[in-house]
Amino acid sequence: MWKADNWKDYEVLDTGNGEKLERWGEYLLVRPDPQVIWDTPRKAPGWKKKNGHYHRSSKGGGEWEFFNLPEEWSIHYGELTFRLKPFSFKHTGLFPEQAVNWDWFSGIIRSSKRPLKVLNLFAYTGGATLSAAKAGANVTHVDASKGMVSWAKENAAASGLSDAPIRWLVDDCVKFVEREIRRGNTYDGIIMDPPSYGRGPKGEIWKIEESIFPFVKLCSQLLSKDARFFLINSYTTGLQPAVLSYMMQLTITPILGGRVEADEIGLPVAENGLILPCGASGRWSSGNI
Repeated sequence: MWKADNWKDYEVLDTGNGEKLERWGEYLLVRPDPQVIWDTPRKAPGWKKKNGHYHRSSKGGGEWEFFNLPEEWSIHYGELTFRLKPFSFKHTGLFPEQAVNWDWFSGIIRSSKRPLKVLNLFAYTGGATLSAAKAGANVTHVDASKGMVSWAKENAAASGLSDAPIRWLVDDCVKFVEREIRRGNTYDGIIMDPPSYGRGPKGEIWKIEESIFPFVKLCSQLLSKDARFFLINSYTTGLQPAVLSYMMQLTITPILGGRVEADEIGLPVAENGLILPCGASGRWSSGNI
């Protein structure tokens, strides 16, 4: 398992009874987690000192309950700054487990002898975008939500990257990729973090089990002949690491060679030293620097 264990401003303190206790900077949040199926004693003192608690509804969705929590605050990962705010469906605007992938592709970008051109699809609030830009890449950031792209721009400003070579686009990812292929554009690195289910700006339906393989196949056409990496993230339990690996072996390695690897990603739990699983990632790299 690939562990995101370089955080200082974030940690999972404890888990149990379908929930996790997290420290986001100086604030403690309790949120539901479908992976937490164990019934263990809640020994960590933070359970009683929480600043926010997301209660899931039996009818679907849920709502936040707050205890002296500001509407917005910031945390840092290395030189990056992320603005956080709890919003619908338990999210805070950041997936901290992705830091293990940020470190991986940032190393590839820094070791390259030339600036890499990177495409970040379903780019959310820009964690991967900022990591790639800070490492020296020229980044195209694409997300269907105008609000998420605006949030990502705020994170870029907070991280001192307002003038970085980042192209911000509100667009349907599939249609954008199709247009890029027609235009003959290529990228040295592609990152995608597709949702299990979603809608594009004009109501386009995305179901990951039906859409992901055709989309990976499509994106493989955007890789330059000197491409360095390709990353797929999945939170859908049906898409095991081996499935992500299989897709890239079918679509990328026959054209560019290189190496494919896939694994679960996770976060350390402070209370017991175990690792909380947080989805899976598949990685392709060229092996060239």
